[in-house]
Amino acid sequence: MISLHSRRLSRRSALSLAGAAAVAPVLAACSSGGAGDAAPPSSGAGAAAGSQATGGDGASVPTGIPDGMGSGQGDDVFPRTVAHFQGSTEIAAAPAKVVITGTGQLDVALTLGIVPIGSTAGEGAQMVPDYLAKAFPQQADALSAMTSLGKRTAPDIETIASLSPDLIVMNNSGKDAASLYASLSEIAPTVVTQGKGTNWKQDFLLMADALGKPDTAQTWLDGFRTDAAEAGESIDSAATVSLLRRDGDRIRIFGAISFAGSVLADMGAARPESQQFTDDVSQEISAEKLDQADGDWILYGVQGGDASQLTSMDLWPTLKAVSEDHAVQVDDDPFYLNAGPTAARTVLTTVSETVKK
Repeated sequence: MISLHSRRLSRRSALSLAGAAAVAPVLAACSSGGAGDAAPPSSGAGAAAGSQATGGDGASVPTGIPDGMGSGQGDDVFPRTVAHFQGSTEIAAAPAKVVITGTGQLDVALTLGIVPIGSTAGEGAQMVPDYLAKAFPQQADALSAMTSLGKRTAPDIETIASLSPDLIVMNNSGKDAASLYASLSEIAPTVVTQGKGTNWKQDFLLMADALGKPDTAQTWLDGFRTDAAEAGESIDSAATVSLLRRDGDRIRIFGAISFAGSVLADMGAARPESQQFTDDVSQEISAEKLDQADGDWILYGVQGGDASQLTSMDLWPTLKAVSEDHAVQVDDDPFYLNAGPTAARTVLTTVSETVKK
C-alpha cells in the first residue's frame, strides 16, 4: 500500500520501452564486422574510451575497459585472448554455453542476445528479476530453463561443472575472487569483471569482449549516451533528484558514482547537495537524518516492495518531495540491485517519465 503523499510509477510503459530500447541498438549493431587482426589488449573495439576514472560528456563512472584489459579484437573474431581482473583467458570459439555468477551479468547477456545456461541470484532476490523477464518476453522459455547456481557470493562449483560450460563470467566483488577464479578456471575458460554498479559500463564492455561482441556493446553505449542527453533535455534540469533505498534496517542515499546516479549524470539531472559525494556508492543515514534524502523529487526503492517501511517513518511527511507528491516508488531491482544496460534503460525511462518540465 502506498501512503498519502507518495506514489508508485506505473511500470508497464517504462519496462516495455526499456526492453525495446535495449534490444534495438543490439540488433542494429549485430551486422557490424570484426576488426580483423588483433591489437594490443589495452584497447579493442569495445574499449575505445580507454581507462578513465570518470567518463567524458558528464559521465560520473568509468566508460571504457581499463588499459591492459580486453582482447583488442572486434566482433565475432575467435580465438581471442581476453585480459581481465584475474589474469588472461583464451577463448577458442564463440561461447555457446555460458555460465554467469555476478550481479548484472544476466542483464548484459540478454542485452547482447545470449541466454546463459546457469546463473546465481543475489541474497533474497530472484534469479531472473521481473524487469528482465518483462523486457525479454521472447526468452521466457530459455530463462525458465536456466539452472540455479546458488548465491552470487558462493556459487555451487559442482553444479557449474555438471553443466560443462564453455565460458564462465564472474566478478571481483564481495568474495574471495582469486580462490573462486582458480576453481572456476579448472572447469572452463573464465573471465572476471570488476563488479559493483559504479563499473557497469566497463564491465559491460569487458563481458561483451569475452562473448565476442565488443563492437555491439560499444554501439549500445554510444546510443545510450545520445539517448540520455536527449532525455535530459526533456526533464526539469533544475529539479534535484534524490535516490533513496531501504533494505531491512538500512536506509541509504546514493551518490554520483552509484549505478542510478550515473544514469542521472548522463542525463544532466541535478542532485541534492547531500548526494553529490563520490567517495562511495551510497551512505547510510539514520531515521533522524531522513532529511538528507530530500530533494525536489525522491525516487525510492524498498527491498521486498513494502513502501510503508519508508512512508510510515515519522519524518517522511515533513520532506518537501513528499508534501509536493514528488516521492515515487521505483522498481528496486534495476535502480539499486542489478547494474546492467537494460537496467540503465529502465532507469532512464523512469526518470524521463517522472521528472518532467
